[in-house]
Amino acid sequence: MPRPRRLITATALASAVATVLAGCTPAVHGAPPVSAGPHLTVVAPLGRLAPLPEAPPDEPPAAFTRLADLERQATSKAAAAGADITAAVLDRNTGELVTNGNDMTMAIASVVKVFIADDLLLQVAQRRTGLSPQDRKSLEVMLRSSDDSAAEVFWNRSGGAAIIDRVVKRYGLTSTRRPTDGRWFNTISTATDLVRYYDMLLSGAGGLPRAQADVIVSNLAASTPTAPDGMVPGGVYPQRFGIPEGLFAEPVAVKQGWMCCIGADWMHLSTGVIGRDRRYVMVIGSMQAGGDDAARRTITDAVKTMFPDGRI
Repeated sequence: MPRPRRLITATALASAVATVLAGCTPAVHGAPPVSAGPHLTVVAPLGRLAPLPEAPPDEPPAAFTRLADLERQATSKAAAAGADITAAVLDRNTGELVTNGNDMTMAIASVVKVFIADDLLLQVAQRRTGLSPQDRKSLEVMLRSSDDSAAEVFWNRSGGAAIIDRVVKRYGLTSTRRPTDGRWFNTISTATDLVRYYDMLLSGAGGLPRAQADVIVSNLAASTPTAPDGMVPGGVYPQRFGIPEGLFAEPVAVKQGWMCCIGADWMHLSTGVIGRDRRYVMVIGSMQAGGDDAARRTITDAVKTMFPDGRI
């Protein structure tokens, strides 16, 4: 089972860091931190002769010490642009979860395609169904290029909204629920539920075997720059907003979602796994009135505000 999560808000994080630093001797490991000031000294266990790596895998990265403040800044900037954003970032090594405090529910649009793939691949692993070569190709384009027709086929084949019920049960998702109208794109979830899903997908705690989880993550890592979308002019939609463009210096495996028109708003959702070792999970969503270009820029700028160097 995944380690217990610590939810870090700006106030709690600042208090905790101040308490720890008060008893520590300043020392530098690796590159200088973004901001000046003391940081933690890491002491090797007794009997360990080899030097510690610059970033021990069980220690939080420097970016996490300021992340709550930066998330608050990103939230304020987005609000000034007319957007309401939700954001959550998990360090899977330490169990630290940093959010902006807004865990609003939203229809997750094409992000539900990850749930559809998960449910289908579990059936394959349990030998309750098989995939033809065409099925495998359809699964690939559904995850990489967000193909709606493939999602529709797999959704109907596996029982429609019952897919969501099964995924919710296996992953213990408390704020995710099936669409009331039976349409896959109207499945409801939150940033923290989606973070939990990805974490448990990677650890195997959700019940999907590692080989099948790798099918999902490897396809998300090959996400295409655009996706077919018959509802927009030109029939294609840019899907590099948010995490891919904001964390440009990191390898990412992402599933994006977007939808118009929820009242006057565009919904954009950027979710996925970050880092070569799959250490981080991030979910960021936005609701913003106006054009889709502006809405994509807002969600990307929010990620860049949180991670100014393009990496964690």
